[in-house]
Amino acid sequence: MESADQIRQYMEEVFDPEVPVLTIVDLGVLRNVEVIGDKCKITITPTYSGCPAMKTIEDDIIILLKEKGIDNVEVELVLAPAWTTDWLSEKGRIKLKEYGIAPPENEVDKSVLFAEPTIVPCPRCDSRDTKLISQFGSTACKAHYQCKTCLEPFDYFKCLK
Repeated sequence: MESADQIRQYMEEVFDPEVPVLTIVDLGVLRNVEVIGDKCKITITPTYSGCPAMKTIEDDIIILLKEKGIDNVEVELVLAPAWTTDWLSEKGRIKLKEYGIAPPENEVDKSVLFAEPTIVPCPRCDSRDTKLISQFGSTACKAHYQCKTCLEPFDYFKCLK
């Protein structure tokens, strides 16, 4: 059996099906890796309860580990503590911006679920002159904005505290 550290490295190969430039490590969805005898237990937390990507992520973890020769795999989905955008890695935030999705801004009203900052910088030109088009973007965890400078539309990965 591989070590927990080696298995954690393998998890860098499991991508979010909704934002395919992010791994589950980048997202902070991977919570724990345990090796218990001949069993590997992976603990994951969804970005929000009911996230449709979680079944695909679970399947991808099992398939990847089987490819690495690890057959006895348990994937546990835990809801508490609830995922927060604070769990996004710095590398993940950079990948989001390079992909054209504005990463979450930290200065928001933390009393509001999926809080919106007053200003969302454009991930393409860095202009701070943007406007909210829709509270919901391509997925429920994103809002849709438009840059008033370069006129490009873009998604914003909502803050969740």
